[in-house]
Amino acid sequence: MPDTRTRRDRCPGALRPWPADDGLLVRLRLVGGRLPVASLLALLDVAETCGDGRVHVTGRANLQLRALPSRDGVLPPEVLAALAATGLLPSRSHELARNVMVSPASGRYGGRADLGPVAGDLDRGLCADPALATLPGRFLFVLDDGRGDLVDRACDLGLVALDGATAQLRIGPDWGDVVGLPEAPSCLLDLAHAFLERRGRGAHVPWHVAELPTPLGPAVLRDARIPAAGAPMPFGRVPEGVHAEVSVDGLDRSALTWLPDPPAEVVVTPWRGILVPQERP
Repeated sequence: MPDTRTRRDRCPGALRPWPADDGLLVRLRLVGGRLPVASLLALLDVAETCGDGRVHVTGRANLQLRALPSRDGVLPPEVLAALAATGLLPSRSHELARNVMVSPASGRYGGRADLGPVAGDLDRGLCADPALATLPGRFLFVLDDGRGDLVDRACDLGLVALDGATAQLRIGPDWGDVVGLPEAPSCLLDLAHAFLERRGRGAHVPWHVAELPTPLGPAVLRDARIPAAGAPMPFGRVPEGVHAEVSVDGLDRSALTWLPDPPAEVVVTPWRGILVPQERP
């Protein structure tokens, strides 16, 4: 554990905004980056009415709003209600724990397995367990569907699909057991519990699995079927669909005019882009 850890995690959410120079900053977590277009349009309404008029994306495939008003260091109730009405705040108690990154095109194009059901079960399990609401806001699950796009992404817990039925677990920088995909969410939740038990309490406790003084699980060899790390998804037309880069200034409403026949859902990617997926052939 680093000697410099002297404070509690302050990773922002909607209920725990960050006081930036231009106003409050809030972060909304998207499991697997999946974003209903209706929710994005509603979020733009909030940004235009209350913030800087833009929706910003992060390197963890989440969304942020900036320059929001503060009332005693938190959002005014009417602004928080407007955020909740977008549908992007499904759990107020667990909003900071819902950090689940997934191969963006999983289940739609390419990959060895559809990890959408795995991510959904993991998210529901997280939100149903009161103890897991205490996971640090920086604690990250990463699920690679076997194409290798996220296999080298640092994580606390995760998995890489080996085929359509199995995956090898990731435990911090180490590898874990090979498990069936239906069992994978419960395995990850059990490991999350083990992390919380091992980390202890107080302001100096670890935020990440790699910071624990001893490994969370026994050493397991990397399975030979784990893919090599792939390059980030390029911007433009790609086999997975259309991947549009999001400016550091964020998205405003005019930036959505590139969407031909807006789909019901897009995917925010870990490369600060938005993927309009094409269906699996």
